[in-house]
Amino acid sequence: MSYENYKNWKTKAISGIPHLSIVIPAYNEQERIVATIGAIASHVSDLGFEWELLIADDGSKDDTVKLVEELGLVNLRLLKTPKNGGKGNAVQRGMIASKGRYVLFADADNSTPIEEISKLLAKLEKENYDVAVGSRAVEGAEESNKSFLRHLLSGGLRWIVKNVLRINVRDTQCGFKMYTQKAAKELHAMQPIMAFSFDLEILFLASKYGFRIAEVPVSWVDAPGSKVDTKRDTTVPA
Repeated sequence: MSYENYKNWKTKAISGIPHLSIVIPAYNEQERIVATIGAIASHVSDLGFEWELLIADDGSKDDTVKLVEELGLVNLRLLKTPKNGGKGNAVQRGMIASKGRYVLFADADNSTPIEEISKLLAKLEKENYDVAVGSRAVEGAEESNKSFLRHLLSGGLRWIVKNVLRINVRDTQCGFKMYTQKAAKELHAMQPIMAFSFDLEILFLASKYGFRIAEVPVSWVDAPGSKVDTKRDTTVPA
């Protein structure tokens, strides 16, 4: 990593439309938000384009907001709300506020390492997909530390997605998805679900309205302290 690239991103405001926006929903993430921001900033600043980072706080009751504000990063925007509205609500606010040509949603636990970003970006830039979904369920994906319960419940959800909802995406719940600006704005403006299952709804809408979706194998680690409730996260909305 070139420290100079990170320093420029940290101190010099973007002059035009960023090539990429990264949206991270955060709720009570004081233990890892700074490390996640550092990992993202150190990698993406070296990719050769202008980008912005949006932290969509979801009414955190700990020091998440304070820690983000103290970083003083010029190209980081903190979206605050007085009360908890759900992960889907935080992502929606971030997507609508984003300015980039492409928009990545990534979980605050960095379970899918930011180094995987180029795989998704290539699908949108070079192959003209509208949505690129990081996937733990296609050939080439790598999973670490996944519990038996997660395996069992995610397998059941994937069966329902394929056979009942007929969405041609095997892994709808991985917190690493990239959109063109058009797809991000339109899909999340229509988003009716604000809980964890919003991912499923967004991909259903993307399929319904003809957006091209690529499923991309990524590496993933079941991070300690995850805010995801496996039972809730694998429940299909009525």
